[in-house]
Amino acid sequence: MSAIRLLVLGAVRQHGRAHGYQVRNDLEYWGAHEWSNAKPGSIYHALKQMAKQGLLRAHDVAPSTAGGPPRTEYELTAAGEAEYFALLRAALSQHDQKADMLSAGIGFVVDLPRAEAVALLKERVRALQEWRGTVTGYYTPEGGPEQLGHIGEIMNMWVHSADSGAEWTQGLIERIEGGAYVFAGEGEPFVGVLADGQENPYATTDAEEPGEGEGGSGGAGDGGAATEAR
Repeated sequence: MSAIRLLVLGAVRQHGRAHGYQVRNDLEYWGAHEWSNAKPGSIYHALKQMAKQGLLRAHDVAPSTAGGPPRTEYELTAAGEAEYFALLRAALSQHDQKADMLSAGIGFVVDLPRAEAVALLKERVRALQEWRGTVTGYYTPEGGPEQLGHIGEIMNMWVHSADSGAEWTQGLIERIEGGAYVFAGEGEPFVGVLADGQENPYATTDAEEPGEGEGGSGGAGDGGAATEAR
């Protein structure tokens, strides 16, 4: 499962309505271009694809500040809202998510009620422990990896991955249960978006907003974009 859909839907949702350059700027501000495939081409492609799929509603608005054609703003449809929360819940609860998907889920975890977030993370811990049990059905950690030759190092890595993943998740659960952060329905939500005109210290380029052929050729960041939006 790719993180780009969750990241783009979540970024648009935080604004209410957002154009592609705002989404790109926010994701760069969060560092998502470093730990995911949230590159410009993939972002603009995902926006257009999800608009075609009925997950986003596109609005043509005033010409861009760079003087190009009217730019497009996007907002989530009811289907997009459902897709966003389905992806978010899967990112938090499934033990075999890639690091970018889990990172995106943690970035939006406060969009859920506190109790639900805890329940999803506890499901992740349970799944990690179950997976560990599957591995140790064939491999005894106490015996060391050498018991299976160098192939034992693979199973040793899996066991360590399960243990460290469960330990980290349990720590997050304890912080959330202890009252950390503001979750849905508890008050003023966390605002992780840049205001219009606010400088992004982590921007990858000084270029102005592209015209709303946004992501037309996509440049280097567009590799694999067609699959990323599925």
